[in-house]
Amino acid sequence: MEERKTVAARGTAPFRHEEVQVERLSEVNSEDAPRIETSNAEFNRVLGGGIVPGSLVLLGGEPGVGKSTLLLQIAQSLLRTGRRVLYVSGEESVRQIKMRAERLSRSSAEAAPASPAAGGEDIYVLAESSLENVLAAVEQIRPTDLIVDSVQTTCSEELESTPGSITQVRHVAARLLRLAKLEQISVFLIGHVTKDGSIAGPKALEHIVDAVLYFEGDRHHSHRIIRAVKNRFGAANEVGIFEMTAAGLIPVRNPSSLFLSESGATSPGSAVCCTMEGSRPILVELQALVLATQYGTARRTATGIDYNRVSVLVAMLEKRLGIPLMSCDIYLNAAGGLQITEPASDLAIVAAVLSSFRNRAIAPKAVLLGELGLSGEVRPVGQIHARLREAAAMGFDKSILPAGNLPLLEPVGQMELLPVRTAQELSDLIFST
Repeated sequence: MEERKTVAARGTAPFRHEEVQVERLSEVNSEDAPRIETSNAEFNRVLGGGIVPGSLVLLGGEPGVGKSTLLLQIAQSLLRTGRRVLYVSGEESVRQIKMRAERLSRSSAEAAPASPAAGGEDIYVLAESSLENVLAAVEQIRPTDLIVDSVQTTCSEELESTPGSITQVRHVAARLLRLAKLEQISVFLIGHVTKDGSIAGPKALEHIVDAVLYFEGDRHHSHRIIRAVKNRFGAANEVGIFEMTAAGLIPVRNPSSLFLSESGATSPGSAVCCTMEGSRPILVELQALVLATQYGTARRTATGIDYNRVSVLVAMLEKRLGIPLMSCDIYLNAAGGLQITEPASDLAIVAAVLSSFRNRAIAPKAVLLGELGLSGEVRPVGQIHARLREAAAMGFDKSILPAGNLPLLEPVGQMELLPVRTAQELSDLIFST
């Protein structure tokens, strides 16, 4: 095997001025990178099985959603595995971090971030916004994991621009990426979001990091969702579901129970669908309210469901089934605050609208799966076995699903499968079962 060749870097190179190594692709070790598992199963799931050493992860979310709390919990979990963690905050003092750790300690039965791990180690904390000082602290402490809260408040003294500017954010992220790769330090960046929900700063920031995690959650609900928008070491669109408690963010073992009402969707206007969040099936109750409009123009409101998709489905019902919905106000809601984006929920949306319009409840313990086209045809959906298994585990014994998904390769318990081909068949089926 030939020895690796070295190439002298140009004097204008932004980082290195020494010789760099060029490798042949056939000589590169292709084995999976080792994972560092934390005690938080949902966090491990979002990252694709655990933390990869030398990775740069960006966690974004609205203020107060729980970003700092979660990473403080993750820091303590890493500490118990014998790793050395440095927590840098440009927004809070060391005393404030200590107070949060003590608050979590009083509410949790487990050891809190404030308590030292076996062997006398503890989390290192630094209240600093200067990037140069942060890098100096890393050189001194030599941590295995670094948490920076936040990337918008960290600035480099080499630049004259203000903290949080496009130039500063890109420069800070690039320097920390180089640190992560050269020293094999796992770096976590906390990022603020703008009014439209995207991470503040240039879009290039998301291209620099290895993984982008979005923190989603409604202040009026106790659950929080972390969604992997980008992940170089695992599947994108994977989600982790947590519950906000006095002890911090606790992983939810049975997410479907969060989004189903106690009534079991037996009232008029309620239908249950199974949506895929990454590789995880989640049962969600969709609620519809249809009533005659009191104004000249009918009103449409959708919460947790794409408004444009609802408008298309309502127009299809008006055209194909002849239902006079243009003179009706329609209000749709996904129970529990979950955002539903996949078209497999079309059948449940239409069923909920029909149920409310006719004031008749859908057959109890029935889950609806399917995508609807503009001509009223019902199209097959993917991962049908995972969806049906989740429904069966939650006690559902009927499934109204596209005929194109049958026959199943494997039976799913004693669940009754009711195939449907068109929206007209659905209208006859949901009230006759």
